[in-house]
Amino acid sequence: MTEAGTQPEAAAAARSALVRAIAAEGLLADPAWRAAFEDVPRHLFVPSYYLPVRDGFEQLSYGDPDPGVRARWLSGAYADTPLAIEARDGELISSSSQPSLMAQMLEVLDVRDGHSVLEIGAGTGYNAALLSHRLGAERVTTVELDREITESARGHLAAAGYRPEVVSGDGAHGCPARAPYDRILATCGLRSVPHAWLEQCRPGGLVVTPLATGLLRLRVRGAGQAEGRFLNTSAYFVPLRAGAPGRTKRPETAGTSRPERARTGAPPQGPSLPGLPAPQPEDAEGVPQHILRHEPFTFLLALTAGRLSPQEAYELWQRAHHPERSRFGVTIRGAEQWAWLDDPEGPGAWPLGPAVQGTTWRPGRA
Repeated sequence: MTEAGTQPEAAAAARSALVRAIAAEGLLADPAWRAAFEDVPRHLFVPSYYLPVRDGFEQLSYGDPDPGVRARWLSGAYADTPLAIEARDGELISSSSQPSLMAQMLEVLDVRDGHSVLEIGAGTGYNAALLSHRLGAERVTTVELDREITESARGHLAAAGYRPEVVSGDGAHGCPARAPYDRILATCGLRSVPHAWLEQCRPGGLVVTPLATGLLRLRVRGAGQAEGRFLNTSAYFVPLRAGAPGRTKRPETAGTSRPERARTGAPPQGPSLPGLPAPQPEDAEGVPQHILRHEPFTFLLALTAGRLSPQEAYELWQRAHHPERSRFGVTIRGAEQWAWLDDPEGPGAWPLGPAVQGTTWRPGRA
């Protein structure tokens, strides 16, 4: 697919409308990022995607013989929504994230001319193209586990005129061959931060990553140390994967945000989120139903990763006067990493990662 093969005037108009919509959210204040979103053609990176419909999912493609379908495909490519690209064994493995969320993550990454960036999760390649536009392709490395997705992203990037380093590998290991990096940006969901990323990021550098259902911005202090807080924006991403994938099945949605100002619609109807089992009725006894549907509260449940029951989380929630995401943070010191409320050394802290039997939240750093 080429730019010329998709009604370039219609694509340019749709792209301009998307940029205006993102800017209306208070984003893209940096002219360099606005220029990247104006110039990089997203439709080249999503030649086919799925949309949810009443009875399942509908696939839209630029190659559909129906001109009406092709017009809907182009319109969807420039909507401020995430797009499901590929799923295997019922698990989404590739998506194109919500553009306004991408813009926010790129802005808080705080890149400067001359910086090198490692992206974890190449996906369609669109985010790597935006980074390449801003910094130069030679300063961008993107890692993807799945070789098919890697090759697809590399082809999309070439079609758009960008040739960053696209590597097949386990994103948890980063890309040591191209280290050190000034910035690391992850576009996959985590329960804890891989130590390899801190080892490959220069002291003073930044790591921006989804964690639980939030967006975390860490400042690297050196020697495996980092600390930072969450943004107030929610974020739902495909989990960081390792291992061989299977075959394609129905997609789900990911790469979306649900901030309190409801940029993309209503909050999820309860805390049944990726990586977080829904609480059993007996576990949620005493927790008001509207709190179980309160998006920042579901974030607290996801962040504690089973170390707090819904009732324990609710008690903490009440004592802390209904804290927003930005009051939570993460500290990493060598082999230890823990999440905290308000103060890294305060009474509300718990270790990150999957829950281990006998290890629960308690006052004081775990």
